[in-house]
Amino acid sequence: MSTRPWIVDDDLWALIEPLLPPWPERSPGPRPVPDRLCLQGILYVPFNDVAWQLLPPELGFGSGQTCWRRLDRWQQAGVFDQLHRLLLAQLNAAGELDWTRACVDGSHVRAKKEGAATGPSPVDRRKTGSKHHLICDGRGTPLHVITTAANVNDITKTLAPVDGIPPVAGRPGRPRRQPESVLGDKAYDSKAVRRELRRRRIMPVISRKGAPNIKGLGKLRYVVEQTFALLHQFKRLAVRWERRVELHDAFLSLACSLICWRRLRRATS
Repeated sequence: MSTRPWIVDDDLWALIEPLLPPWPERSPGPRPVPDRLCLQGILYVPFNDVAWQLLPPELGFGSGQTCWRRLDRWQQAGVFDQLHRLLLAQLNAAGELDWTRACVDGSHVRAKKEGAATGPSPVDRRKTGSKHHLICDGRGTPLHVITTAANVNDITKTLAPVDGIPPVAGRPGRPRRQPESVLGDKAYDSKAVRRELRRRRIMPVISRKGAPNIKGLGKLRYVVEQTFALLHQFKRLAVRWERRVELHDAFLSLACSLICWRRLRRATS
Protein backbone atom coordinates (compact mmCIF):
# COMPACT_ATOMS: atom_id res chain seq x y z
CA MET A 1 0.00 0.00 0.00
CA SER A 2 1.19 3.50 -0.79
CA THR A 3 2.50 5.65 2.05
CA ARG A 4 -0.22 8.11 0.97
CA PRO A 5 -3.15 5.82 0.15
CA TRP A 6 -5.64 8.69 0.06
CA ILE A 7 -4.08 10.03 -3.17
CA VAL A 8 -6.42 9.42 -6.15
CA ASP A 9 -4.43 8.44 -9.24
CA ASP A 10 -5.38 9.50 -12.76
CA ASP A 11 -6.90 6.15 -13.79
CA LEU A 12 -9.19 5.96 -10.77
CA TRP A 13 -10.17 9.62 -11.12
CA ALA A 14 -11.13 8.96 -14.76
CA LEU A 15 -13.72 6.47 -13.47
CA ILE A 16 -15.01 8.64 -10.64
CA GLU A 17 -15.23 12.07 -12.27
CA PRO A 18 -18.11 11.24 -14.70
CA LEU A 19 -20.19 9.95 -11.77
CA LEU A 20 -20.03 13.19 -9.77
CA PRO A 21 -23.02 15.54 -9.95
CA PRO A 22 -22.18 18.83 -11.67
CA TRP A 23 -21.55 21.86 -9.51
CA PRO A 24 -24.08 24.71 -10.01
CA GLU A 25 -22.57 27.22 -12.43
CA ARG A 26 -23.83 30.25 -10.51
CA SER A 27 -23.44 29.02 -6.97
CA PRO A 28 -22.93 31.81 -4.43
CA GLY A 29 -19.78 32.20 -2.38
CA PRO A 30 -16.12 31.59 -3.18
CA ARG A 31 -14.92 29.18 -5.84
CA PRO A 32 -15.43 25.61 -4.52
CA VAL A 33 -12.50 23.33 -3.71
CA PRO A 34 -11.87 21.00 -6.72
CA ASP A 35 -13.71 17.69 -6.48
CA ARG A 36 -10.53 15.63 -6.72
CA LEU A 37 -8.97 17.37 -3.74
CA CYS A 38 -12.19 16.98 -1.76
CA LEU A 39 -12.25 13.27 -2.54
CA GLN A 40 -8.68 12.94 -1.28
CA GLY A 41 -9.69 14.77 1.89
CA ILE A 42 -12.62 12.38 2.30
CA LEU A 43 -10.25 9.40 1.89
CA TYR A 44 -7.79 10.89 4.36
CA VAL A 45 -10.42 10.62 7.13
CA PRO A 46 -11.07 6.83 7.04
CA PHE A 47 -7.43 5.95 6.35
CA ASN A 48 -6.14 7.98 9.29
CA ASP A 49 -9.25 8.06 11.51
CA VAL A 50 -9.05 11.78 12.18
CA ALA A 51 -11.87 14.16 12.98
CA TRP A 52 -13.09 16.27 10.08
CA GLN A 53 -11.88 19.48 11.70
CA LEU A 54 -8.34 18.04 11.95
CA LEU A 55 -7.82 17.62 8.21
CA PRO A 56 -4.37 19.14 7.43
CA PRO A 57 -5.04 22.44 5.62
CA GLU A 58 -1.59 22.35 3.99
CA LEU A 59 -2.70 19.38 1.84
CA GLY A 60 -5.24 21.55 0.04
CA PHE A 61 -8.35 19.56 0.94
CA GLY A 62 -10.24 22.58 2.16
CA SER A 63 -11.93 22.58 5.54
CA GLY A 64 -13.35 19.46 7.12
CA GLN A 65 -16.81 20.97 6.71
CA THR A 66 -16.21 21.28 2.97
CA CYS A 67 -15.24 17.61 2.60
CA TRP A 68 -18.06 16.46 4.90
CA ARG A 69 -20.66 18.32 2.85
CA ARG A 70 -19.22 16.96 -0.40
CA LEU A 71 -19.35 13.41 1.04
CA ASP A 72 -22.99 13.93 2.02
CA ARG A 73 -23.87 15.36 -1.40
CA TRP A 74 -22.18 12.54 -3.29
CA GLN A 75 -23.74 9.86 -1.10
CA GLN A 76 -27.20 11.28 -1.75
CA ALA A 77 -26.42 11.16 -5.49
CA GLY A 78 -25.40 7.49 -5.20
CA VAL A 79 -21.86 8.14 -6.44
CA PHE A 80 -20.10 5.54 -4.31
CA ASP A 81 -22.59 2.76 -5.03
CA GLN A 82 -22.29 3.51 -8.75
CA LEU A 83 -18.50 3.36 -8.52
CA HIS A 84 -18.61 0.01 -6.71
CA ARG A 85 -20.98 -1.38 -9.33
CA LEU A 86 -18.79 -0.11 -12.18
CA LEU A 87 -15.69 -1.72 -10.72
CA LEU A 88 -17.52 -5.01 -10.14
CA ALA A 89 -18.50 -4.98 -13.82
CA GLN A 90 -14.90 -4.49 -14.85
CA LEU A 91 -13.76 -7.31 -12.57
CA ASN A 92 -16.51 -9.50 -14.02
CA ALA A 93 -15.39 -8.69 -17.55
CA ALA A 94 -11.83 -9.67 -16.60
CA GLY A 95 -13.06 -13.01 -15.23
CA GLU A 96 -12.07 -12.07 -11.67
CA LEU A 97 -15.41 -12.74 -9.95
CA ASP A 98 -16.26 -16.23 -8.70
CA TRP A 99 -20.03 -16.65 -8.97
CA THR A 100 -19.99 -20.33 -8.04
CA ARG A 101 -20.22 -19.39 -4.39
CA ALA A 102 -20.59 -16.40 -2.09
CA CYS A 103 -19.88 -16.11 1.63
CA VAL A 104 -21.93 -14.20 4.21
CA ASP A 105 -20.87 -13.13 7.68
CA GLY A 106 -21.21 -10.33 10.20
CA SER A 107 -18.68 -8.25 12.14
CA HIS A 108 -19.22 -6.03 15.18
CA VAL A 109 -17.73 -2.54 15.43
CA ARG A 110 -17.80 -0.09 18.32
CA ALA A 111 -19.97 3.01 17.77
CA LYS A 112 -18.55 5.97 19.67
CA LYS A 113 -21.74 7.98 19.24
CA GLU A 114 -25.36 6.95 19.26
CA GLY A 115 -27.42 7.22 16.12
CA ALA A 116 -29.32 5.17 13.58
CA ALA A 117 -28.33 1.48 13.32
CA THR A 118 -26.64 1.35 16.74
CA GLY A 119 -27.47 -0.80 19.73
CA PRO A 120 -26.00 -2.69 22.70
CA SER A 121 -23.30 -5.04 21.46
CA PRO A 122 -23.58 -8.63 22.75
CA VAL A 123 -19.83 -9.14 22.25
CA ASP A 124 -18.63 -5.85 23.77
CA ARG A 125 -20.17 -5.69 27.26
CA ARG A 126 -23.38 -4.16 25.89
CA LYS A 127 -21.58 -1.02 24.73
CA THR A 128 -23.07 0.86 21.82
CA GLY A 129 -22.11 -0.69 18.53
CA SER A 130 -23.06 -1.55 14.97
CA LYS A 131 -22.69 -4.63 12.82
CA HIS A 132 -21.53 -4.98 9.23
CA HIS A 133 -23.28 -7.74 7.26
CA LEU A 134 -21.14 -8.65 4.26
CA ILE A 135 -21.47 -10.88 1.24
CA CYS A 136 -18.42 -11.51 -0.93
CA ASP A 137 -17.73 -13.75 -3.88
CA GLY A 138 -15.64 -16.91 -3.73
CA ARG A 139 -12.44 -14.87 -4.03
CA GLY A 140 -13.32 -12.38 -1.32
CA THR A 141 -14.40 -9.46 -3.50
CA PRO A 142 -17.06 -7.48 -1.59
CA LEU A 143 -20.39 -7.58 -3.40
CA HIS A 144 -22.60 -5.83 -0.86
CA VAL A 145 -22.46 -4.74 2.77
CA ILE A 146 -25.09 -3.25 5.07
CA THR A 147 -25.00 -1.71 8.55
CA THR A 148 -27.37 -2.61 11.38
CA ALA A 149 -27.45 -2.24 15.14
CA ALA A 150 -25.02 -4.53 16.95
CA ASN A 151 -27.83 -6.53 18.60
CA VAL A 152 -29.43 -7.57 15.28
CA ASN A 153 -29.30 -11.34 14.80
CA ASP A 154 -27.37 -12.62 11.77
CA ILE A 155 -30.26 -14.86 10.69
CA THR A 156 -32.60 -11.90 10.22
CA LYS A 157 -30.14 -10.29 7.79
CA THR A 158 -29.10 -13.30 5.73
CA LEU A 159 -31.18 -12.38 2.69
CA ALA A 160 -30.64 -8.62 2.75
CA PRO A 161 -26.99 -8.78 1.56
CA VAL A 162 -27.92 -11.43 -1.01
CA ASP A 163 -30.78 -9.37 -2.42
CA GLY A 164 -28.64 -6.22 -2.24
CA ILE A 165 -26.07 -7.48 -4.76
CA PRO A 166 -26.33 -5.01 -7.66
CA PRO A 167 -26.77 -6.25 -11.23
CA VAL A 168 -23.21 -6.76 -12.43
CA ALA A 169 -22.58 -6.38 -16.16
CA GLY A 170 -19.34 -7.11 -18.00
CA ARG A 171 -20.28 -10.45 -19.57
CA PRO A 172 -22.51 -11.38 -22.53
CA GLY A 173 -26.16 -11.69 -21.58
CA ARG A 174 -28.12 -10.21 -18.71
CA PRO A 175 -26.23 -8.66 -15.77
CA ARG A 176 -25.48 -11.16 -13.01
CA ARG A 177 -26.82 -10.47 -9.54
CA GLN A 178 -26.76 -13.72 -7.61
CA PRO A 179 -24.26 -16.53 -6.95
CA GLU A 180 -24.86 -20.23 -7.44
CA SER A 181 -24.48 -20.97 -3.72
CA VAL A 182 -24.23 -19.12 -0.40
CA LEU A 183 -21.92 -20.35 2.35
CA GLY A 184 -22.66 -19.55 6.00
CA ASP A 185 -21.77 -20.77 9.47
CA LYS A 186 -24.19 -22.03 12.11
CA ALA A 187 -25.37 -18.50 12.89
CA TYR A 188 -27.31 -18.68 9.62
CA ASP A 189 -28.90 -22.08 10.27
CA SER A 190 -32.59 -21.65 9.53
CA LYS A 191 -35.14 -23.61 7.51
CA ALA A 192 -36.73 -20.36 6.37
CA VAL A 193 -33.38 -19.02 5.13
CA ARG A 194 -32.66 -22.23 3.25
CA ARG A 195 -36.13 -22.19 1.71
CA GLU A 196 -35.80 -18.59 0.57
CA LEU A 197 -32.36 -19.18 -0.92
CA ARG A 198 -33.62 -22.20 -2.85
CA ARG A 199 -36.58 -20.15 -4.06
CA ARG A 200 -34.01 -17.74 -5.52
CA ARG A 201 -32.28 -20.76 -7.17
CA ILE A 202 -29.31 -20.42 -4.83
CA MET A 203 -27.94 -23.50 -3.07
CA PRO A 204 -27.56 -22.95 0.71
CA VAL A 205 -24.35 -24.42 2.16
CA ILE A 206 -24.90 -23.71 5.85
CA SER A 207 -23.72 -25.77 8.82
CA ARG A 208 -26.48 -27.04 11.10
CA LYS A 209 -26.57 -26.40 14.82
CA GLY A 210 -25.86 -29.48 16.89
CA ALA A 211 -24.12 -31.22 13.98
CA PRO A 212 -20.49 -31.30 12.84
CA ASN A 213 -19.43 -28.51 10.54
CA ILE A 214 -19.61 -29.22 6.83
CA LYS A 215 -16.24 -30.67 5.86
CA GLY A 216 -14.02 -28.10 4.15
CA LEU A 217 -16.47 -25.23 4.69
CA GLY A 218 -14.01 -23.23 6.79
CA LYS A 219 -11.40 -23.31 4.05
CA LEU A 220 -13.92 -21.87 1.60
CA ARG A 221 -15.28 -19.26 4.01
CA TYR A 222 -11.97 -17.79 5.13
CA VAL A 223 -12.23 -15.23 2.32
CA VAL A 224 -15.04 -13.35 4.08
CA GLU A 225 -12.86 -12.89 7.18
CA GLN A 226 -10.07 -11.70 4.92
CA THR A 227 -12.43 -9.16 3.34
CA PHE A 228 -13.49 -7.86 6.76
CA ALA A 229 -9.80 -7.41 7.60
CA LEU A 230 -9.36 -5.36 4.42
CA LEU A 231 -12.41 -3.23 5.20
CA HIS A 232 -11.25 -2.56 8.73
CA GLN A 233 -7.87 -1.36 7.50
CA PHE A 234 -9.94 1.77 6.93
CA LYS A 235 -9.79 2.79 10.57
CA ARG A 236 -13.00 4.78 10.37
CA LEU A 237 -14.83 1.50 9.65
CA ALA A 238 -13.23 -0.45 12.51
CA VAL A 239 -14.71 2.15 14.89
CA ARG A 240 -17.83 4.05 13.88
CA TRP A 241 -17.90 7.79 14.62
CA GLU A 242 -20.73 8.97 12.34
CA ARG A 243 -24.15 9.41 13.92
CA ARG A 244 -25.80 9.30 10.50
CA VAL A 245 -25.71 5.77 9.14
CA GLU A 246 -25.80 6.97 5.53
CA LEU A 247 -22.42 8.68 6.00
CA HIS A 248 -20.96 5.55 7.56
CA ASP A 249 -22.35 3.58 4.62
CA ALA A 250 -20.69 6.05 2.25
CA PHE A 251 -17.33 5.12 3.76
CA LEU A 252 -18.27 1.42 3.45
CA SER A 253 -19.11 1.75 -0.26
CA LEU A 254 -15.96 3.76 -0.88
CA ALA A 255 -13.84 1.12 0.90
CA CYS A 256 -15.46 -1.68 -1.13
CA SER A 257 -14.71 0.28 -4.30
CA LEU A 258 -11.06 0.72 -3.38
CA ILE A 259 -10.69 -2.99 -2.62
CA CYS A 260 -12.18 -3.77 -6.04
CA TRP A 261 -9.90 -1.17 -7.68
CA ARG A 262 -6.77 -2.75 -6.20
CA ARG A 263 -7.84 -6.20 -7.41
CA LEU A 264 -8.62 -4.87 -10.87
CA ARG A 265 -5.21 -3.25 -11.16
CA ARG A 266 -3.50 -6.49 -10.13
CA ALA A 267 -5.57 -8.45 -12.65
CA THR A 268 -4.84 -6.10 -15.56
CA SER A 269 -1.21 -5.26 -14.81
